[in-house]
Parts: sequence; C-alpha cells; structure tokens
Amino acid sequence: MGKAEDGSHRNQFGQPVGAPVPDWAPRPKPPKTPMVGRLCRVEPLDAARHIDDMHAAFSKAADGRDWTYLSVDYIEREAYRAWLTKLAEAGDPMPHVIVDQGTGKAVGTASFMRIDPANGVIEVGHILLASSLQRTSAATEAMFLMMRRVFDELGYRRYEWKCDSRNAPSRAAALRLGFRFEGIFRQAIVYKGRNRDTAWFSIIDTEWPALKQAYERWLDPRNFDAVGRQRIRLSELTKNPN
Repeated sequence: MGKAEDGSHRNQFGQPVGAPVPDWAPRPKPPKTPMVGRLCRVEPLDAARHIDDMHAAFSKAADGRDWTYLSVDYIEREAYRAWLTKLAEAGDPMPHVIVDQGTGKAVGTASFMRIDPANGVIEVGHILLASSLQRTSAATEAMFLMMRRVFDELGYRRYEWKCDSRNAPSRAAALRLGFRFEGIFRQAIVYKGRNRDTAWFSIIDTEWPALKQAYERWLDPRNFDAVGRQRIRLSELTKNPN
C-alpha cells in the first residue's frame, strides 16, 4: 500500500483505499461506573433507586412536549418504572441518569447505545432532561463527561448523535456540542405510527482534543459572572475549537 501525491492511499492495484489504522484492536464496552463532574455526575440507571427522582422531575413539566421525539410518551409512575427496568436490563442501550451534585437528585437520562467495540463506534441517545436541568451548565457537563469516557477512557474512534430530522432543538444541541452534521437517512424509522427521517451527527477522535479544550474552557467557573451568565458561548468555542 502506498500514498499518492494527492495524499490519498492506494493499494497494490493503484486503487484508492482508506488510511491505515495501525495496531487497532476492539475497544472495551463502557464500564458501569459513575462519571463525576463538578456540577453533576452521570451514573448507570438503577430503576428501583432512581424512579422516585425521575418521576418527580419529569412530572413537573407543563405538558408532554419533551417526549415528542422519544419512542414513548410520558407514562405514569409504575409504567415508567417498568419501562426503565426493561431499558436497564437490555445491555444496549446502556442508560444513565444525570444527578445534580447540589441536590443529589436524578434529573435527566442519557444512554450509550449501538455500542460497536469492534469498530470503536458508539452513540449517545435517549436524552431526556427535566426542566430544572435544561439549558444549564450541568446538562452540558453531563455530555462532556460521557464524551470524555468514550474518547479518553475507552479509546473509541467515533461518537454519534442521531435524531428526528424535524427535531430542531436536538439538531441545534448537537451542533452546539461540537458534533458535525453528516446528512439525512430518509424513512429510517417508524415510531409512534409515523415516519422518521434521521439526522446524523458525529465527533471523531481526531476532533476530540480541541473539543475537549473548548469544553474545559467553557466549564471553567471563570467563564461565568457573579450571576451565572456565560462570558463566552460554547457554540463559539466548538465552532472553531482550534
């Protein structure tokens, strides 16, 4: 295998091929241990232990709009507990709760899913944040902690974010967090009796070091004034992290 003048890689037949990935080995699956930050911790879901917090947090919402693009709608406590239990036992997705360090209460969920150790690919999904967590630094820190586990601890090559193409808030969140838009998979899923075209986003390992610095700069307490207003937006840092 050689390298052409244009920088592309060629095999022995002169055909263009992907760059070598030397010494690659399958990556481990995520451990079932907490990821601890300054504002929150992200820990594996325990339906029996977290159900009261989660039900209390989500039942405070004025309506069910936060559930529109999830596979289920808001359900009552026992049905929700049963759903969480089933989710936790699946293995993949690997659901986690986001716990507010100040209150000790679980106020959000996010899952590692479509875990592919052989190729070093993993997705974050099933994200649901209570109103008290939405648009907070803790919510951003939770996403950072999960990315740090994927890239720094486990050595994965690719981190994915997918959502309904009509879910504008999720698409905006992905871009703010530093994911790059890759395209639309048309008619990818049928859920809740309707079609979903799926928008794909990703971060790859070569982008992570600069993004990590962007997150650390944004999360630094010095980035916030006395009343908690950010001095520089995360989107400004992730748009051009170098």
